[in-house]
Amino acid sequence: MAATATAAAASPQSIRTRFLIISDTHNATPQSWSDLTCAFRHPLPAADVAIHCGDLTYSGRLEEYAAAIETLASVDAELKLVIAGNHDMSLDAEYYAERGALRHGRRFDPELPSKARDMWLGPEGAARRAGITYLEEGMHRFRLKSGARLNVYASPYQPEFCYWAFPYQRDEDRFNPAPAEPDPSIKNIATNPVPDFPEVDVMMTHGPPLYHLDRTVSLEDVGCAHLLRAAARARPRLHCFGHIHEGWGAERVKWANGTKGLDLVARTDKFQWNQDAVLQNRAAHVNVSSTESLSSLEFGRETLMVNASIMSVRYKPVNAPWLIDLDLPAAGEQKE
Repeated sequence: MAATATAAAASPQSIRTRFLIISDTHNATPQSWSDLTCAFRHPLPAADVAIHCGDLTYSGRLEEYAAAIETLASVDAELKLVIAGNHDMSLDAEYYAERGALRHGRRFDPELPSKARDMWLGPEGAARRAGITYLEEGMHRFRLKSGARLNVYASPYQPEFCYWAFPYQRDEDRFNPAPAEPDPSIKNIATNPVPDFPEVDVMMTHGPPLYHLDRTVSLEDVGCAHLLRAAARARPRLHCFGHIHEGWGAERVKWANGTKGLDLVARTDKFQWNQDAVLQNRAAHVNVSSTESLSSLEFGRETLMVNASIMSVRYKPVNAPWLIDLDLPAAGEQKE
C-alpha cells in the first residue's frame, strides 16, 4: 500500500508531496534494518514518489538490473521513477555496440541492449510488473492519487566520463534549444531540450549542473554548464541527480535575472543535517512545502537541488537517501 499521509493539501492550489530520492546504488542493496551505522538500510522510507537518478548497476548486466528492480519493488511509493546512468551501459544501445565488447569481454552479448530494454520498458518486463516506470530522455507527465500534477524532465546523459555510457562532449549542448544567434564554440545537439518555465516540476538527470554538488575529491567542479543554463530557464521545483558520489547533499538555489555565467544564480544555501537523526530516520529530510511557512519553496524563483548518490567515492553505500517534502500543483490547475 502506497504512502498517502504526506499528500495532504497544503492549500487549495497545491498538494504537499513526499519524494524519496536515491542514485548511484551500483548494485548495493539496503543494509539490514539492525545496522544502525548506515542510513541506507531496510526498509527504505515510504513516499508518494520514489526516484532513482541512475547508475543502478556497475556494468549493466541483466542480473544487476534484476537486483535493482527487486530493491525498488520493495519501496512503499505510489509512483517509482528511474533513469539510467553511465554505468547502465546496455541501456545505451549505441554505446554498447561500440564499446560493449571491451567492457564485458567474454560476456559480451550483442542482444543485451534489446534484452535490457525489454526488462525496463517492455509491457511484460520485470520493471513494469514491479510498478516501476523507466524514463527515457524528455518530458513525462503524471497525476497522483492525491490529485497532484507531476511534470518530469528526465535525461541519463552527462559530459563524457572515462569512456562510459550516455556521453556527450563538453562543447555539445543537449539541453537547450538552438539560439537565434549560434555560438560557434558550442554544438547544439538537443533533440529533447528542457522546456521553459513553468512546464517542469522536477528535473531528473544523472549528471549535476556546473557548480552545484558537483565537486570531486580533486576539488574540480565537473558539472555541466549547459545543464545549469537549462535549469535556470526551466526553474523546476526540484532538480535531482547523482553521478558525482562525493557531491552528496542538498542546496536551495535562488535564481537571478541574468542570462549568462554566474549571473544565473543569485544565492545558494546548503542544507545541514543532524547525523544521528539521519541514521535514525534512514534518510536526510528536507521540508520546503508550504507547511513550513518560513522555508517553503518559491516556485519560479527557487529550485531545490539534490545529489542523491548513495555510494561514496570509494564505492561504499554510506550516503543516506533523501526525503523531500514539497508542493505540487493540483492537476488541471492553471499554470503558475
